[in-house]
Amino acid sequence: MLIPRQAAPALQRLAAGYPLVAITGPRQSGKTTLAREVFSAKPYVSLEDLDERAFAEADPRGFLGRFGDGALLDEVQRSPLLFSYLQTRVDEGRRNGLFILTGSQQFGLLSSVTQTLAGRIAVVPLLPFSLGELQAVERAPATLEALLFQGLYPPIYDRGLDAAIWYKNYVLTYVERDVRQMVNVRDLSTFQRFVRMCAARTAQLLNLSGLAVDCGITHNTAASWLSVLEASFILHLVQPYHSNFGKRLVKSPKLYFYDPGLAAWLLGIQNANQLSLHPQRGALFETWVVAELLKARFSRGLGSNLYFWRDRSGHEVDVLLEQGPTLTPVEIKSGRTVASDFFRGLDDWRRISGQTETEAWLVYGGDREQTRGRVRVLPWRRIGELAAMASPRDSRS
Repeated sequence: MLIPRQAAPALQRLAAGYPLVAITGPRQSGKTTLAREVFSAKPYVSLEDLDERAFAEADPRGFLGRFGDGALLDEVQRSPLLFSYLQTRVDEGRRNGLFILTGSQQFGLLSSVTQTLAGRIAVVPLLPFSLGELQAVERAPATLEALLFQGLYPPIYDRGLDAAIWYKNYVLTYVERDVRQMVNVRDLSTFQRFVRMCAARTAQLLNLSGLAVDCGITHNTAASWLSVLEASFILHLVQPYHSNFGKRLVKSPKLYFYDPGLAAWLLGIQNANQLSLHPQRGALFETWVVAELLKARFSRGLGSNLYFWRDRSGHEVDVLLEQGPTLTPVEIKSGRTVASDFFRGLDDWRRISGQTETEAWLVYGGDREQTRGRVRVLPWRRIGELAAMASPRDSRS
């Protein structure tokens, strides 16, 4: 059974307003499946196909000329020459929703978009399933530990695959292949160690120099490899909030993986039971919550509105949601029982920012919803309610 994606309405809406729509995201996140479902009337061409790629590179005008009513071009970054011809084609035709593009590498796709197709194209990143998408079809993991271990990549749920085996093959087949295509990695084992070290730092402040030293590489190499992992939608950075509220702020971003299951596999976690008491449980839980908030934004055609806040005195809040002039603080705790110290960061932020009446949220690893003061305590299974609040359906950004 095909699991419906929350991004489908946004794709239809954007195709009505732009001549080109691009779906980006990690490999195996369901981009092609979604595109073919939403735009089923369009002919489909994969630029992974060597014959099609050779045609596109030898005669791009003739290649596109076959599609009078447009087409779905999969992995289009494989043929960068096409972008200039797509620009000419859509400028001549002035028709919306003409070509639908997909791509797994931000370097190749987005650099071409910004240079050639700016103003003509809408971009929607598609991440792995959200918990809400799985809940809607009763495929969601039964426990938090199972969710963090399995992650949310579609093949694990569409085909019932063993998560540990799938992630092993995913890293070998896609992550390392993409790396070879984007940068010259002379020592693959060192790069593998780098990726694992990044997983060990998910939900932590990024210390690029320390990461480089731990992996035995230069600072510049670490920066380059980090960019590759960002471009491949393996990890992302959340920036600190820019207003200091009278205190000196930490300026380093926080590093997060997009999927907790991939991070868990890279950490050597072998089964879900190990996550009950694992020292990285909290970091993986925070990784998942942040990803859920991003998925809600991206699936509606919106950009990220996530920040974190931490000052030099150690006061911190895991997430600040920026919605125009409004900031909503969110604290993330993996514990199953709500403890009084869960609220400390929220109390500190309200006091220091002066926003004492601001509504706040606490997402935790338990099962009971509560309200304490102006803090809504949300069980992990109901993360969709916070995601919906952070991504109102009538937004346009």
